[in-house]
Amino acid sequence: MALPTSRIEFAEYCLRRLGEPVIQVNVDPEQIQDRIDDALNFYRDYHHDGVEKLYLKHEITAANIASKSIPLTDAIIGVVAVFDIGSSLNTNNLFNIRYQMSLNDLYDLTRTSVIPYYLAMTHISFLESMFVGHPQIRFNRHTDTLHLDVDWDKVTEGNFVIVECYSYLDPETYNNVYKDRFLLEYATALIKKQWGENLKKFDGIAMPGNVTFNGQKIWDEANQEVIELENKMVTTFSLPAVDMLG
Repeated sequence: MALPTSRIEFAEYCLRRLGEPVIQVNVDPEQIQDRIDDALNFYRDYHHDGVEKLYLKHEITAANIASKSIPLTDAIIGVVAVFDIGSSLNTNNLFNIRYQMSLNDLYDLTRTSVIPYYLAMTHISFLESMFVGHPQIRFNRHTDTLHLDVDWDKVTEGNFVIVECYSYLDPETYNNVYKDRFLLEYATALIKKQWGENLKKFDGIAMPGNVTFNGQKIWDEANQEVIELENKMVTTFSLPAVDMLG
C-alpha cells in the first residue's frame, strides 16, 4: 500500500505497523489523534522539513499604529527580522546616495576595481546602522502578535511592512508531510507508548486461557524508541541554531 497522504491514512498506517488487524491495539481513537498531534508539534519544532522561511507582506492599518504591533497567524513559529521602516540614508529619490553613485560611477566599474564601490556601500550600511538603526522586534508564538519598537511617527497608514519569518507546513495543505519517514516512526512510537500506558493498568490480571497483559514491557520498548528517535532528530534532522524569535 502507498504511503499515507491524509491524517486518516496516517493513523491507519501507524496502527498497521503496530500489528493491526492481526492483533488489537488497545488505544482509543482520540488518544491516537492526540499522539499524532504530539508528533506533528515535535516535528515542526525540530525537523528542518517541518518549517519554511517566508517573507510576509502586511499593509499598515490605523489599528496597527494604535497598538504598535502586527497580528500574525498561528502558523508562524518564529520571526527573524523586519525590513527597515521609514526613511534612512538609502531613500528612493533623486538624491539617494546609491542612485547618485550608480548614475555617475557604475559605468566605470567595468574597467576598474569594484573594491572602492564595495567599501563605500559597506560604509553607508554602517552609517545607516549607527544613525538610523534597524527595527527592534518582540515576538512570542503563543500571542501571534509581532511588536515593533520603532518610531511609529514615521509609519504611515497604507504602507507595507515585510516580515522575515518561519512558518510550519500544514499537512492538510502539503500532504507529503504525512509521508515523512521520521514522522511515521515517531508517531508510531508515541502510539505504542500510549498502548503500553493503557495496558499497564492490567498487568498481572489473568485473562481467559491464562493470558496476561504485559503493558510495562510494551511501554518500556516504546519509551526507548521515543528517546532514540528524539536523539536522532537533534543529531540528524535539526538545523543549526539561528537567531529567531518565537
